[in-house]
Amino acid sequence: MNRRRFLAGLGATGVGAAATIGCRSAAGPKPAARPAAGQTKPPNVVLIMTDDQGYGDLGCHGNPHIKTPNLDWLHAHSTRLTNFHVDPTCSPTRSSLMTGHYSTRTGVWHTIMGRSLLGAHEVTVADAFAAGGYRTAVFGKWHLGDNYPFRPQDRGFHETLVHGGGGVGQTPDFWANDYFDDAYWHNGVPEKFKGYCTDVFFAGATRFIEANKDRPFFVYIPTNTAHGPYNVAEKYSKPYADMGVRGGRAKFYGMITNIDENVGRLQKRLAELGLQQNTIFIFMTDNGTAAGDAGGMRGKKGSEYEGGHRVPFFIRWPAGLKALGDITQLTAHIDIMPTLLDLCGVEPPKNITFDGASIVPLLKGAEWRERTLLVHSQRIDHPQKWRKSAVMTERWRLVNGKELYDLKADPAQKKDVAAGHPDVVKKLRGAYEKWWDGLSVHFDQYCRIVLGSDKENPSRLTCHDWHTANVPWNQGHIRNRKMFANGPWAVEVSRGGRYEFTLYRAHPEAKFALAADEAKLKIGDVEVTKTADSSAISVTLAADLKPGKAMLQTWLTDKASGKSRGAYVVMVKRLPA
Repeated sequence: MNRRRFLAGLGATGVGAAATIGCRSAAGPKPAARPAAGQTKPPNVVLIMTDDQGYGDLGCHGNPHIKTPNLDWLHAHSTRLTNFHVDPTCSPTRSSLMTGHYSTRTGVWHTIMGRSLLGAHEVTVADAFAAGGYRTAVFGKWHLGDNYPFRPQDRGFHETLVHGGGGVGQTPDFWANDYFDDAYWHNGVPEKFKGYCTDVFFAGATRFIEANKDRPFFVYIPTNTAHGPYNVAEKYSKPYADMGVRGGRAKFYGMITNIDENVGRLQKRLAELGLQQNTIFIFMTDNGTAAGDAGGMRGKKGSEYEGGHRVPFFIRWPAGLKALGDITQLTAHIDIMPTLLDLCGVEPPKNITFDGASIVPLLKGAEWRERTLLVHSQRIDHPQKWRKSAVMTERWRLVNGKELYDLKADPAQKKDVAAGHPDVVKKLRGAYEKWWDGLSVHFDQYCRIVLGSDKENPSRLTCHDWHTANVPWNQGHIRNRKMFANGPWAVEVSRGGRYEFTLYRAHPEAKFALAADEAKLKIGDVEVTKTADSSAISVTLAADLKPGKAMLQTWLTDKASGKSRGAYVVMVKRLPA
């Protein structure tokens, strides 16, 4: 279903009706969700997803070093999906979680390169919950776009508190953020916060819950931890170093211990508010471990093998679900949106076809059907068939279209048995071919940043979203004066008129000199060149533009040396008529 048609059907108070969160109707749409049996209001939802924490990075999963008492308690009192799969990296998993669609269908198959932007046509779980009368909020790592129409406030969330890009300290983030006392976007406005990033995000979620305790809420807490860089207070990392855990892993484990503390505090506050019984509380992670323990599985983050995409998933709802312990049937990120809407009685968008399925029958102990699911890791501008892929059934894993593993007999995926089971290989290859044919129609399309819209004017573009192989995606690249990179943005000019483009060598706050005496801009068939002051931190060019889709690229050139790079940050402003 087209997202614009869905939002239009909500009326003036619906999701996306206002240009900013502050303009959104405080009352919102009338509740459409149904309460659970014996409850006076529909269940709340708290969905926590940590970053780069793998299946083995929990005490309850047998890790001999890590201390996660609150998550261990949650594990003991939850239903656990022990055969739950996501994509092997950040943004693709997030796009599937938000939409119930395979990531590549949403336009997301990388974490940078303009391929982490969630297609504007997609209806999100936050859109649906907001339409159903819920208050919605996100705190932490969005990583599905930093510009209109991809920001979380454009995608159904009433309150947003997020950092930029895929991690604190990456290129779209505020300059010099380092996890401590940083600036984040709060409802689209920069705001400085005291404290450690994870603590700040959980504190924001707690305040939102307190303010909305008398109405149903959907709270999404995707932490940026335990993603690198591994910055954490010594009180969390030192105990691991003292027990012999070396280097970055001690800090990685310390970040997870901090997450665990925050989960415990949030659970305690929900109980104090009388909300714990009727809150669906979910803990999961976004991909396999980056620096920890893969839990005996092959592969880690980014891998097509089990350790890259099989992750923890705990769900607890005392008022509505009996804790069933371990559920071993095959499930995935694409199942979560349809499942949550089903559990909460929220009407799904009409005419939408999920790639996933509601697993409510499974959560209530019913028999479950055999199914085939797929994940892959592309991490390039245009997807390639069979690249880093896994076709999954309850028993089998077909990896990269060639290797076959019997998970029942060989959970560590040590022995390729493809030669002995050609019928299975053929069947699973056929499933992939059908899946690929349904996705590949989107591969030549771009998710375009919209320029000149009243919802974001000016727009702040960063090289994180260039469509090129050499992307300066973190601020370390920006600081490297010897790095010369360039690439185009895929954009759409929303309204014709006069536009101003201010080009920076780095973030304006960094005050880096341009180190170039010529600036050039090309957008579609419009080109502008201007002499620049090499010692200045910016140069502004102007152009008259027609509405429409285009590729935008800039050049900052030192004519004496012949060296040139793109402007790593560009402010684009539509001027008044």
